[in-house]
Amino acid sequence: QVQLVESGGGLVQAGGSLRLSCAASGHTFRLYAMGWFRQAPGKEREFVAAISTMGGTISCADSVKARFTISRDNAKNTVYLQMNSLKPEDTAVYYCAADRRIGDTRVFTRAREYDYWGQGTQVTVSS
Repeated sequence: QVQLVESGGGLVQAGGSLRLSCAASGHTFRLYAMGWFRQAPGKEREFVAAISTMGGTISCADSVKARFTISRDNAKNTVYLQMNSLKPEDTAVYYCAADRRIGDTRVFTRAREYDYWGQGTQVTVSS
């Protein structure tokens, strides 16, 4: 198993930027495909971005594609979500997710495809 801890959330004005980090435990981080999801009050959890085990492939939701960037540093056991030009509608709890995918270079966009989740970090964007 792997433990995930998100950080970097907070309060920011519209148009501002935040970089979220997700730190993973263990020595097999490179074997996990990673994803970011978010959930606003009263809404279902939705896909934000995903990255393959070695970072060679990424996928972003249409709603954030032009503004958010996902990346990973396997040497630091960390995946990042750089969020620029933030909008009030980006307000949500952001969750980091991991799924062990040995020898698999695909990305995964459905929550059900991930076995491990962090506790979430709150992002609030004011107008």
